[in-house]
Amino acid sequence: MLQQWLQHCRFARLLASTASSAMVALALCSCQTAGTPDITGSLGEKTEVSREADPRRDVEFYRDRFRANPSEADTALQYGRALRTAGQRSQAVAVLEQATIAHPGNKALLAGYGRALADNGNFQQAFDVLSRAHTPDDPDWRILSAQGTALDQLGRHDEARQYYASALKIAPEEPSVLSNLGLSYVLSKDLAKAEETLRRAHSRADADQRVRLNLALAIGLQGRLAEAENLVKADRPAEEAAANATYLRRLLSRKENVRADVDRIRATAVGRPE
Repeated sequence: MLQQWLQHCRFARLLASTASSAMVALALCSCQTAGTPDITGSLGEKTEVSREADPRRDVEFYRDRFRANPSEADTALQYGRALRTAGQRSQAVAVLEQATIAHPGNKALLAGYGRALADNGNFQQAFDVLSRAHTPDDPDWRILSAQGTALDQLGRHDEARQYYASALKIAPEEPSVLSNLGLSYVLSKDLAKAEETLRRAHSRADADQRVRLNLALAIGLQGRLAEAENLVKADRPAEEAAANATYLRRLLSRKENVRADVDRIRATAVGRPE
């Protein structure tokens, strides 16, 4: 069920990207992520998957490897991702922070550290770290999208959209970026523009269920609840369709908390952890 999947990914954390990382990940949730793109936007990192799908087992698996070789960059990165997926955000930040100190030029570690900071609500620091994870002459659209979700969380929506625009120049019509952009418009209450953008994302063949949920949210916030419910229920088994509609109604009943709701959805959506 979408509801169960969202709960499982919540701090597996697309919020994204982004948002808040919006980003119904986005954030910008891209769950983009165990292993997906935040909404929120995925960083596109390759993740070694342990034999067990249980996040707690993954933490134990990578913790043992990390303790055996704490100076190895990839081991620290995998352990940090496992911690993020299990919802241990502060611990993920601590592990990845130390790893980036030991390997200051490792862009994959910087990207993972930036994501962990965003998961933990440290949006300005996340933006700064993500800025070091790629360069102007070799930009990564996933990181650009993640930076946008951080800016959205800081209330800097116009700046955030410049980053989404840059990401879309590299990856035209990429649904995870469009989803984060749509959520950015949700956060600034431009719901017509949000719907238009999210429909573009939803029309893509590679769009996933997160994009559909984001679009339904934008429609529902405009008062078209029946249309929004039909969207999340379409092509779903009866039990799942009912759960999806219930989850959507719960989100829409808390309009005053739309920023927090977008953040939660993005986290399951943009992509996470990447």
